[in-house]
Amino acid sequence: MQTREGALAFAPWRRMVGGLVRRGEEARGAASALSTLVPRAAYFPDFLTPPVEGGPPELREGIDRVLATPKSRLRHELALLSASGGRPWAGAELARGDTAALAVLGANLRTYHREFIKPVWRHIDAATATDRALRTRALVDGGTRALLNTLRPMAVWEPPVLTVDYPVDYDLHLQGRGLLLVPSYFCWRRPITLADSELRPVLIYPVDKTPPSSGASPASSAASLASLARLLGPTRAALLYEAAVLACPTTSELAHATGVSLPSVSQQLAVLREGGLVASRRDGKRVLHTATPLGHQLLGRS
Repeated sequence: MQTREGALAFAPWRRMVGGLVRRGEEARGAASALSTLVPRAAYFPDFLTPPVEGGPPELREGIDRVLATPKSRLRHELALLSASGGRPWAGAELARGDTAALAVLGANLRTYHREFIKPVWRHIDAATATDRALRTRALVDGGTRALLNTLRPMAVWEPPVLTVDYPVDYDLHLQGRGLLLVPSYFCWRRPITLADSELRPVLIYPVDKTPPSSGASPASSAASLASLARLLGPTRAALLYEAAVLACPTTSELAHATGVSLPSVSQQLAVLREGGLVASRRDGKRVLHTATPLGHQLLGRS
């Protein structure tokens, strides 16, 4: 919201947000308050991105984790924000863990999500799910080295060092803790990490933001492959199923799994992509395919 970068990816979203901010007092207040906590600067507080264990948390759980930040950490990180030139909203109240200020912060986070994120969640979900599937395929095929090589050119793996295109000079020593890779829709060009090296090491990196096709949303009540075949036809139903259960299969692997010729598979996959049920990405000489979240819903796998 605070930059013009990534016009092709974010311009439609910025226009939507701009309209909501102009028309709605609640949306405008949430955006104004939160922008003071995440300014366009080299630092913003780590407590706003709480740790994730066992998969992405629900929104309510994530906000609860933010609001449960220890007072000592609130005080320390908000002081760092102020020292870097930021002017955090309700800074003094938040720093001492004031209950009323924390309640307003939670309300602002919920409003921001409802007004600005939820309308485009389908696009975000599809982009991040496709990214996870592609990188999982790389991990299955070639192990950790192949997975980390998929991060080129923004990150280069030269054992034992992962060199990342990062806005500041910063060394992070894992010390056996591992590195959590977090795909992000709104991250732009460069990966980011937490400022506090004592926290769990994470690398938040941008995903491909190619806009998905805007085909009609099919009904999600088909819970069996038989009913799905009646809706899509047997070939497309079989391809969608295999794209969902295999680890990012190639066109050839889908042809082998379904017993359908390569030219026919390519044609049917194009129809599934137009309907927003399958996403495809080129990987060298091959093309990898995965079912989108909408495709998984149609299969009854969500």
